[in-house]
Amino acid sequence: MATSSLTNDVIESSNPITHESQIMASTEITNSYVRCVPSLPNNRLTIADLFDTQTVSGKPKLDRLREHLLAEGRLQEDAALMIIERGEALLRAENNLIDLEAPITVCGDIHGQFYDLMKLIEVGGPPATTRYLFMGDYVDRGYFSIECVLYLWALKIHYPTTFFLLRGNHECRHLTEYFTFKTECKIKYTERVYDACMRAFDCLPLAALIDKQFFCVHGGLSPEIHTLDDIKKLDRFKEPPPYGAMCDLLWSDPIEDYGHEKSYDEKYLFNATRGCSYFYTFKAVNDFLARNSLLTVIRAHEAQDVGYRMYRKCPQSGFPSLMTIFSAPNYLDVYQNKAAILKYDTNIVNIRQFNSSPHPYWLPNFMNVFTWSLPFVGEKVTEMLINILNICSEEELIKSLSTDQQNDNDNTFRREAIRSKIRAVGKMAKVYASLREASENVINLKGLAPVSPSSSTTSLNELVDDENDLTEHRKVPTDFSFSTAKTFDQINERMPPWTDAERQQRLANKNQTTITTTDDDSIIHNVDSEEEQIELTNERDSNTHTPILVIQKEDEKIVNGIDEYVI
Repeated sequence: MATSSLTNDVIESSNPITHESQIMASTEITNSYVRCVPSLPNNRLTIADLFDTQTVSGKPKLDRLREHLLAEGRLQEDAALMIIERGEALLRAENNLIDLEAPITVCGDIHGQFYDLMKLIEVGGPPATTRYLFMGDYVDRGYFSIECVLYLWALKIHYPTTFFLLRGNHECRHLTEYFTFKTECKIKYTERVYDACMRAFDCLPLAALIDKQFFCVHGGLSPEIHTLDDIKKLDRFKEPPPYGAMCDLLWSDPIEDYGHEKSYDEKYLFNATRGCSYFYTFKAVNDFLARNSLLTVIRAHEAQDVGYRMYRKCPQSGFPSLMTIFSAPNYLDVYQNKAAILKYDTNIVNIRQFNSSPHPYWLPNFMNVFTWSLPFVGEKVTEMLINILNICSEEELIKSLSTDQQNDNDNTFRREAIRSKIRAVGKMAKVYASLREASENVINLKGLAPVSPSSSTTSLNELVDDENDLTEHRKVPTDFSFSTAKTFDQINERMPPWTDAERQQRLANKNQTTITTTDDDSIIHNVDSEEEQIELTNERDSNTHTPILVIQKEDEKIVNGIDEYVI
């Protein structure tokens, strides 16, 4: 936001201020504004600004693009389309399952948190010398999704053989229309840019294999995927279906009591939390790892309080059978979680945590500030009307009682008419009070605010017809814990509703099994610092070839590579 013209007039005036009142006025005006906030770029970067040459082989100028996007600058449409379409061509040429080698940095969900993405790259290392794998969910929920796409795709163009992107469940038309990405593209660019992003998302690979032993995927396993070859046979160049193997790779989750299931025979249970796909069990993961000679599954898809989670170890290897990495700190501005990335080099898995970075403010769901503020204005206007009517009503009632020309029926009618007006305005005041509370709740909810039009705005007529809505309007907390935010956000974790025909087909193909969960889980984490470094050293014994897992904290002394944190 630029400094106001009035402030500039006072600051930049060449006339000396001599009068005391002028000095006080100048001080008050100057202190009313934040003078250090830079103005937004008023130019959109062109193809010539962004690329060394305007040919297909030209590399994007990453520093220029990053600085422009950090300043909330935008690109001309043809420049944005060029980045997206060139990235799409590179992604299309890759396999469903891409084979990668260490060293590599593995990252989880980003969700439009562009300023935190910059912090992630700072922690993970420069892309020029660091191999990266991102496991999907670059868009939606945050307010800088298109910036994330443009910068990540530019990195892919610049480093096509060392920078890799997988598909997440949010990289599809169904979710981006329901959540915020499509709206964001139409506000900042055009629908052509959105359509280009959707075509590029259809080309994203589904999974990655690191050193033939780390299986990386956004969501998890599928009962239809038995071997890695099954992934290679999928047709990924389409909108993900609401069921099937492709859906499961993007949507499935580990069961809540993973590693402590009451029934060891079950492998896959219907995922009631998501409304689609499956929960997979410890047995399902163990069988998949053994069948494909893998060490562990690394996935994203779920917010974690400390940025990561390591699950129960495989009995055969002694290594965690499953890891979750989440790279969006303070998710939705309310979760208050740390983020994490996983750096793997030879036999060392190094998990680095980081906190959120400041970012520019947007009203939830890109709401118009004038629309948001109208209930506050309406409430004050109706309060004034009530006060005016109350004053007039007393005078008119006294006057009507002292007038001999009017009979009792006329007096009664007039009094009732005035009371009716007061009640009508009072009811309207309650409506605006309710809408004002809803606007306040939107601010408190931040990224948790409902995203669908039917749930985010309330019909004035419905409120007038139902007085219970006026009295039962609940306020939301102004401060969230991780667990509270997760509870409020649970409805947004589900797949948005499909058409009746699609829903019936999905339910017909899924076994809706009742799931019994427990609070007990197998979670390994120690948190003491903002950027805690934990090393999981995978040392193979010369006789048994069984990995020994060691947790090494950055600020602790290690003796012979092993300390009290041996698992």
